[in-house]
Amino acid sequence: PNGRNRPMSHEYHNPDMETLPRKVLMALQPQKLQSYLPRVYARSGFYRERFDAAGARPDQFKTLDDIRRFPITYKSDLRAEQEAHPYFGRIPICEAGERREMHPSTGTTGRPVNTIWTRSDIDYFTDMGARVYRGMGVRAGDIIQNALSQGLWAGGISVQYFGFALDCFVIPVGASMTDRQIDFLVNLKTTVLVATPSFALYLSEQLRERGHSTDDLALRVGIFGGEAGTALPATRGLLEERLGLDAYDYYALTEIGASFTGECRAKAGIHWWEDYHLFEVLDPESLEAVPEGETGALVVTHLDREGFPLIRYWTGDFIQMTAEPCPCRRTHIRSPGGIRGRADDMVIFAGANFHPAQVEQAVRSFPELSAEYHILLDHDAERRRDTCVVQVESQEPLPDAEAGNLRDQLVRALREALLFRPDVEFLPPGSLERTTFKARRVTDHRRQYVR
Repeated sequence: PNGRNRPMSHEYHNPDMETLPRKVLMALQPQKLQSYLPRVYARSGFYRERFDAAGARPDQFKTLDDIRRFPITYKSDLRAEQEAHPYFGRIPICEAGERREMHPSTGTTGRPVNTIWTRSDIDYFTDMGARVYRGMGVRAGDIIQNALSQGLWAGGISVQYFGFALDCFVIPVGASMTDRQIDFLVNLKTTVLVATPSFALYLSEQLRERGHSTDDLALRVGIFGGEAGTALPATRGLLEERLGLDAYDYYALTEIGASFTGECRAKAGIHWWEDYHLFEVLDPESLEAVPEGETGALVVTHLDREGFPLIRYWTGDFIQMTAEPCPCRRTHIRSPGGIRGRADDMVIFAGANFHPAQVEQAVRSFPELSAEYHILLDHDAERRRDTCVVQVESQEPLPDAEAGNLRDQLVRALREALLFRPDVEFLPPGSLERTTFKARRVTDHRRQYVR
C-alpha cells in the first residue's frame, strides 16, 4: 500500500507535551487535580452530593493514590441525573453562556447521555485529535474523506476540527451516499479515509463491484473507529489489502471526548494523553488497580474539562496499559492491542464469556468469506438448551463440498477462540446487512424464555 514501510516519522502536533518526560507528566496530573476537584465540587451539584455521600473532600487530594477516595461514576448515574434534571443534569461546571455545542452519546446501550462542549473543550479535543491524526501520518494538504455520520454524533464534527488544525482539505460526506463516496475516492483522489471499519469494508466491496482496484485510489491513511475491529490483525489486513492504505485504530467515547486516543505509525498500541486525563485500569470485581500490563476496566478522570466533567468514569471497556517507551518516542501510556472488549458487548454462553471481536478475528482470517458476520443466540425449547449460531457468507457461491470443508475449518477456529463449539450457518453472498454506522453483531432471543 501507498506509504507503507517508510521511515518512522518523529513529527508531532504538540511535541513538547507529547514527549514530556514521564516524571514531569506524573507531577502535572496531581497538580491539575488539586485545583480541578475543588472547582467541580463548588460548581456541580451532582458531584457535590456524590463526594459528600462518599466522605470525599477535594482538599483530601494530595497524590494520585488519593483519587480512590472518590466514588466511581457510571453511565447509569449520568442517565438518572439527566432524567431528574433535563437536559444536562447538574453536571456541567460552565456558565450557560459558555456552552458552544451539545453532543449526545449514541444510545446503543440505552438512553443517550447529553454532553456539552465549551470553547475551551473544543480546543482541547482538537489538540488531542490533531496529535492522533498527525501520529498516523496525516499532513497538511491531505484530502480527508469524513465518512462518519454527521449531525449530533460527536465523531463527525470532530474530524472537521482535527483536519482544520492540520491544514487539510476535509470532505464531510457522512456515512451515506455511496455513489458520491466512490466518486470522491476515485476522482477527487482522497488520501485519508475516516470511517467505521464496517463502512470502510462496505465501500471496498462497492469499489470492487464497480470495477475499481487500489490502483485507482490515492488513499494513504485509514482512520477507523466507532466499533471494534481495526486492532484485530484479520480486520486490519482486510482494510489495508482492499483499500491500499495503512489502517489505524482510534478510540472515542462521547462522554469523555471525541477521538481522544489512537495509534501512531508504529502501530504499537493506542496512546492515552495523560496531560488531559487520569487513567485507571481496575479489576471489575474488586475495583482495585491491576498491575501494569494486565487487563482491567478503563476508568477516566478529566483534568480540566469545563462543559461535562467526569470524575472516575467507568467506561465499560477492557484494556491493558504499559508505560514502556513506544518507537514513536511519545512518552504517554499506551495500550497494545487497543480495546480488548466492552462489558456491554460481552456474551455469556454455555458457561463461557466471549466478545464479538473474537468471532470477527476468526471469520475475517478466511479470505473465502466476506467480512460480514452475525451472532444469533436463541433457545431450543424442545431440547431445552441455548443455541449459538454464527452466520457468515462466502465471497462467491461455493460448491457444497468446498462450502462444507470451509465450514468445518471455521468451526474449529471458533471453538479454539471461544472455548465452545458454535454452529455455523452459511448464507448466500450479500445476505447479511451492511451498515453505515456501528454494526450490530449480536441478536439475543434467549431473554424471552423463562429458565
